[in-house]
Amino acid sequence: METSAAERRSWWRTPLAAYALMIAGTIGAFFLIRLYGETLTATQLYLVDSGTKAPTTSRVLFHVLLALAAVIAVGRLLAALFRLLGQPSVIGEVMAGIVLGPSVLGAIWPEAASVLLPKDVAPELGLVAQLGVILYMFCVGLELDPDLLQKRGPATIAVSHASIAVPFLLGALVALGMYPRYAAQNVSFTVYALFIGAAMSVTAFPVLARILADCGMMRTPLGVMALTCAAADDATAWCLLALVVGVAQAEVASALYVIVSAMIYVLVMFWMVRPALRRWSNRFHAESLPATAVATLLLLLMLSSLATELIGIHAIFGAFLLGAIMPHDSRVAHELNVRIESLVTMLLLPAFFALTGMRTELALLQGSVNWLWCGIIVVAAIAGKVGGTVAAARLTGLTWREASSLGVLMNTRGLMGLIVLNIGLDLEIISPAVFAMMVVMALVTTLATTPVLRLLARPQAGGGIEENFSGGI
Repeated sequence: METSAAERRSWWRTPLAAYALMIAGTIGAFFLIRLYGETLTATQLYLVDSGTKAPTTSRVLFHVLLALAAVIAVGRLLAALFRLLGQPSVIGEVMAGIVLGPSVLGAIWPEAASVLLPKDVAPELGLVAQLGVILYMFCVGLELDPDLLQKRGPATIAVSHASIAVPFLLGALVALGMYPRYAAQNVSFTVYALFIGAAMSVTAFPVLARILADCGMMRTPLGVMALTCAAADDATAWCLLALVVGVAQAEVASALYVIVSAMIYVLVMFWMVRPALRRWSNRFHAESLPATAVATLLLLLMLSSLATELIGIHAIFGAFLLGAIMPHDSRVAHELNVRIESLVTMLLLPAFFALTGMRTELALLQGSVNWLWCGIIVVAAIAGKVGGTVAAARLTGLTWREASSLGVLMNTRGLMGLIVLNIGLDLEIISPAVFAMMVVMALVTTLATTPVLRLLARPQAGGGIEENFSGGI
């Protein structure tokens, strides 16, 4: 027993020291980058075109409904096509907005694009999109399993945070070159670098879960570890983004107030609201969830979103946090997710895809210099995510093939990446050109996941991906 205890103490000591060194090194490296970056001067002046006209209510309603109908129809067709190509259907849904926007339909048939997605209804479409994203992030929070993080141990958390730290630092380095060329004059380098780093660090937990299910890997050791890492990754990345948004929206003097208020709110939610929700949810077992219970949870969702919006971060953080503190395995969480997920993904999120398509103008990337920076962003994002994950996974004992596969899975950004980018564009942290570059990055990294994963599974002949990755980790 003494030997076993000594071994456990030795096992904990080395990973904890390495983990502390990684966190301290990341913070120190970022401050060194910031020290030089603050000497740079931004030269750009840009505004996000959210529509300048004030159309009549009937015309707005007509175009919003038309845009939703078009994106839903095209999204379903493209989703079926991408599924045939072995890709997650969400890629087709995202591409629907881009196809109907200025980058494709607007370039081929501008008149049709101006009818389907006119710029003057962007504010109203944006409100529908924001509501869809708030509900979607609530569903993402409901799907997180905090117990899974505890079961997999600190090694998995270390892998997850390494997959955030490395792309975050690479993003900050890329920001050194982009800031003088693409940043607005009223955006500080610190905010710009924090946002670029955060946008490169995020992993799309829901899209990753869908890819694992399509590949039959949900119950494999590698699949469980990937989901665990992605859950911790999402939670950490959204906390980091909340910090960025709070600093970006606040004056220097009030930034500390935003950060402290957000921390207090998180503590209240975990220490007071979470136990109350657990006791309340235990009242519902076999019976169907009553309408009053659904209304109560939706009211809490709105209040939590309002609270984070008033604090000075974004409403989606309140939605995500409320979902995350709900008892994951309760009947309340399961039934509520079933009731609203289809409505959100099939009706409200298409408004977000349409808005993203309207904002993505690939024509802004004319010239070799813009495409070069786009390529640098893609390479840095892939190298940071995959490299950080593989290095940490190898240190925890995974084989090269398992570590590489985990890195590829963590490189999935998808819809979560687009949500982050739209927040940056709304706050005018990034320009429309950089937004287009980052959208390309999010799509490329997500599109590469399934084919590269299948390629890594190929050396072990005689089975599919699920058989080749069913070994222990």
